[in-house]
Amino acid sequence: MRDENCIFCKIAGGEIPSTTLYEDDDFRVILDLGPATRGHALLIPKEHYRDLFDLEDEVAEKVLLRARRIAGRMKEALGADGFNLVQNNGKAAGQTVFHFHMHLIPRYENDHAGILWKPGETTPEELEEVKRLVDGQ
Repeated sequence: MRDENCIFCKIAGGEIPSTTLYEDDDFRVILDLGPATRGHALLIPKEHYRDLFDLEDEVAEKVLLRARRIAGRMKEALGADGFNLVQNNGKAAGQTVFHFHMHLIPRYENDHAGILWKPGETTPEELEEVKRLVDGQ
């Protein structure tokens, strides 16, 4: 199903022009107009899914397979030194377009893209509490 008010539905459906790196029946991969680094692309399903938690299992499996294949080709072609696959879910996590998409970001030595975070601190008790909560105990 598509959302007629969703810009990514329109891009994925070819209604809005984009520089497309890859396309199949389920996905379109386009170059990002505000790239973090040279070659930054977006993998976008053609069907509308709000975020990761809205994806059907079959689509979720296909996302990682496509991302791995396309990122590998991009890394080699662009001479990238590494690669980030970034996927945000919800406003608090940095999602700004509420149509599932994955960022494919080639990384280069000293590119200053700033995608890393400063590691925090925890305690053994906090680790156990989180484990207990996630396990549903």
